[in-house]
Amino acid sequence: MTCFMDHRDLSRATATGYLFLLLLFSSFINIWSSCSNGSCQVVDSCCHSTDCGPGLFCGNCPALGKTQPFCIRGQATIPTSVIGGLPFNKYSWLVTHNSFSIVGAPALPGVQRFTFYNQEDTVTNQLKNGVRGLMLDMYDFNGDIWLCHSFRGQCFNFTAFQPAINTLREVEAFLSKNPSEIVTIIIEDYVHTPKGLTKLFKNAGLDKYWFPVSKMPKKGEDWPTVTEMVKANHRLLVFTSVASKEEEEGIAYQWKYLLENEAGDPGVKPGSCPNRKESQPFNSKTASLFLMNYFPTYPVEDEACKEHSARLADRIRTCYKAAGKH
Repeated sequence: MTCFMDHRDLSRATATGYLFLLLLFSSFINIWSSCSNGSCQVVDSCCHSTDCGPGLFCGNCPALGKTQPFCIRGQATIPTSVIGGLPFNKYSWLVTHNSFSIVGAPALPGVQRFTFYNQEDTVTNQLKNGVRGLMLDMYDFNGDIWLCHSFRGQCFNFTAFQPAINTLREVEAFLSKNPSEIVTIIIEDYVHTPKGLTKLFKNAGLDKYWFPVSKMPKKGEDWPTVTEMVKANHRLLVFTSVASKEEEEGIAYQWKYLLENEAGDPGVKPGSCPNRKESQPFNSKTASLFLMNYFPTYPVEDEACKEHSARLADRIRTCYKAAGKH
């Protein structure tokens, strides 16, 4: 069968084809131009990090079922930039667990490190990206005080990272460069050297920023305002897990001032927020700081992105209720 087409129909078909292509191209232009050059916000699709707004980067999260890159927050919003002058305990500060346990950190020469990693950024970059609290495990090792991600209260060459003073000097550099910022250090303390921590912080140049234990609230009252802390240059809070060091070295005993939920898998179980066994109950009236742990027992780098979104917000609400707040 021979098919014929009227030339007028051919013209109409061609015109329709062009119109279709123009509509597609126009739609593409609108989609592309509606979100690019730094205008894309959180969860907006993106092609390059330059598409995303300040504090965001273009990444992906297959663990969430995402198949296309989207804008992800890479820098925390500093709470004092939203509202200033409140007591220190009225803000939420971002803290990293095992802040020193960094992917790619060099091991001791000739040693294969055997441990879990919790962070991707250097401590300097963590601080630049809005982290204001560091959890550090300190041990006596090699005649010095080292940061180790270890076990049984002992540092081994295959769990060691670096001398603690290196990381503390990063903190000092940050505080020196940013005179209105406050940093908290929480030490899982396995240091037995007499006055070891006192000497360590002094040698790192951090003693000049020290918040004195004598000025810390003891009965659950508010802390000084951030404005007052900055004015007095009391911009470094240090807590230890060893109770005796409060009297011996003037380092605050962690669970005297901090309430804390359970860490690891028990701390991420939906619908519950148990307190850590060392911590006072959440309804305690003597502590006005709350440390909320939120990380699995065994960190999986590719899964981390899904733990930082809706589940984290849900955990905050659950712990808030567990503390008797409504």
